[in-house]
Amino acid sequence: MHIEKPTPLDYFAALVADDDSLPLTEAALALAQDEFPDLDLQAVLAEIDALGARLKRRLPADAGPVQRLRLLNHYFFQELGFGGNVNDYYDPHNSCLNVVLRTRRGIPISLAVLYLELAGQVGLKASGVSFPGHFLVKLRMPRGEVVMDPFSGLSLSREELDDRLEPYKRQRGLVGEFDMPLGLFLQAATSREVLARMLRNLKEIYRTREDWPLLLRTCERLVILLPDSLDERRDRGLAYAEVGRDEEAVADLSVYVAQADEADDRLAIAERLDELQRGRTQPRWH
Repeated sequence: MHIEKPTPLDYFAALVADDDSLPLTEAALALAQDEFPDLDLQAVLAEIDALGARLKRRLPADAGPVQRLRLLNHYFFQELGFGGNVNDYYDPHNSCLNVVLRTRRGIPISLAVLYLELAGQVGLKASGVSFPGHFLVKLRMPRGEVVMDPFSGLSLSREELDDRLEPYKRQRGLVGEFDMPLGLFLQAATSREVLARMLRNLKEIYRTREDWPLLLRTCERLVILLPDSLDERRDRGLAYAEVGRDEEAVADLSVYVAQADEADDRLAIAERLDELQRGRTQPRWH
């Protein structure tokens, strides 16, 4: 009996179907299939598990959380040499876990996914944090939480976090009576939120590079991940238009125009939709 191999999008959809069983590392790795169609996901996952097994063998049986954290940090940042790609931060390969694993270089969120996987394998309670501008990791320790920058491997004090947050707050008027406490920005990110941030990073890179085929694949994943997001439906429609798939573009943009009643760009998207329906192709991505 012939069994069809699932497409990368089908495979991704199956991984992210349920929040309670969503495997973050595998789903994050699956994003790399757009850049590497022949990628052997199971082989890469086995490689990550081997790194975790090597670390677990070094842990004393009675190691407490603090000792486990110190060993993990030394192993991940010093011995394995993981760190930020300061030379080519906007290379899309920085979001491909197979490449990050090979080069030991990535951006904060991809490094964090690998770090969180290893932390979990040695029994640490760790989570990602969608901090403005720079993804972070926090770990629950007996005497409180440790917040760490996966790009540099450094732990961050409350004062350092406040300093990092200040420009973001000022830009959005979150000062004075509108100030928001630091803790609100340190909430644990769900696996779905982590994947959405990774995909939106890639979406912006591909849009800037005008790499429309890869932009479309990224937008397709975002609609699968966030099926109720009208913004992602809009962006997929615009990407469809860029690659000449006007019928699908019209379908997505029609949904956006019909449902995004108060969106600032509703009129512009309605004009783009009219152009597509009339068979005109300019202007392109807004």
